[in-house]
Amino acid sequence: MSTIDWQREFDHFSPEYAADPFSVWDELRDVCPVASSAHIRNMWVPTRHEDIVAIAHDTEHFSSRSPLIAQFGNMSDFGITAPPISSDPPYHTDIRRMLLPFFSPARIEALRPSVEAYADELIDGFIDGDGCDAAADYAQFIPVRIIAKMLGIAPEDGDQFRTWVNALLENAPTNIEIAGVNLAQLYGYFYERIDARRKDPGEDLISFLVSQDVLGRELSDPEIQGVCLLLLLAGIDTTWSAIGASIWHLAGHPEDQKRLREEPDIWPVALEEFLRAYAPVTMAREVAVDHEFKGCPMRQSEPLLLPFPAANRDPSVFERADEVILDRADNRHVAFGVGIHRCLGSNLARLEVQVAVSKFLERVGPFHLADPDAVRWSTGQIRGPRVLPIAFDK
Repeated sequence: MSTIDWQREFDHFSPEYAADPFSVWDELRDVCPVASSAHIRNMWVPTRHEDIVAIAHDTEHFSSRSPLIAQFGNMSDFGITAPPISSDPPYHTDIRRMLLPFFSPARIEALRPSVEAYADELIDGFIDGDGCDAAADYAQFIPVRIIAKMLGIAPEDGDQFRTWVNALLENAPTNIEIAGVNLAQLYGYFYERIDARRKDPGEDLISFLVSQDVLGRELSDPEIQGVCLLLLLAGIDTTWSAIGASIWHLAGHPEDQKRLREEPDIWPVALEEFLRAYAPVTMAREVAVDHEFKGCPMRQSEPLLLPFPAANRDPSVFERADEVILDRADNRHVAFGVGIHRCLGSNLARLEVQVAVSKFLERVGPFHLADPDAVRWSTGQIRGPRVLPIAFDK
């Protein structure tokens, strides 16, 4: 039995929630579809698909200024930005439009050989053994390498990227000192790279950003730092979580492993099903004005979780919602969000997840969980396995 009152003390930082959020959502949809949390600044948490989608579309009553919830205050209180995801129209509209060409399908597809080569390189490091930690030895590295390539950053800086991502997403929301130290380090790091690109631009994203303008003016250094912050947080942890969760599922379902090996043509729909069932991202909003939503009296500046993974498991929208059906035909999931903030990097995420998981299946052969009890899931707004011991069937 849970010791947490999920209706009134919802806690997404709890390891209990990280291990099994599904039963929490199921309970709340029936008895309290919009939960709250007094100890996290009167945070609100809708759990039904229709409510989550409605809030995502409602830019009048819910601001995107604070997409990450911390116990000690809103991002907007500290002037922390990660455009375009932390912005509202009209600024959001302009900066998102400016970024679209850099994330075009053709530009992302050109990264496929790099993703494939790096996946093979990582697998080469453990293929001759009896198993691996599919999170620590594999999933976490791929998005870091690709984001570094897009930013024009040396791949050896990947360890630093992972340190910042882990600190800012798992630890900083409950510890203001960790938040301050890591943000200062990250901003300092990117300030140096931005200055270098202004003097000697290349073909990378930072060079692209220093040459752009928004609302009729050049992007400032803090704005560019914010975009880089977003790329790290939204492009690394989310994708390695989706890769790891997909491998975790396959390790416990040998029949799905077998089918994907024998029927590779179903990969496009199977990928969407993994994204639906194990969507890693819960976004957040800040209540913009006092109003009542579904009987809940919401006050300006209160935080609100927007759990897209819960929407994807709503049985009123998805038949057999808690099952993974590899060839699910009707699958309009919201793993990448919905509304004006739908994920700009969805093409990149799809590419990385499909290549990483299909390569793993192809190279290692049948596999299973070495110790199901040893699997650890991340806490906070990004959910994915951080410890994932896999044994190879040899």
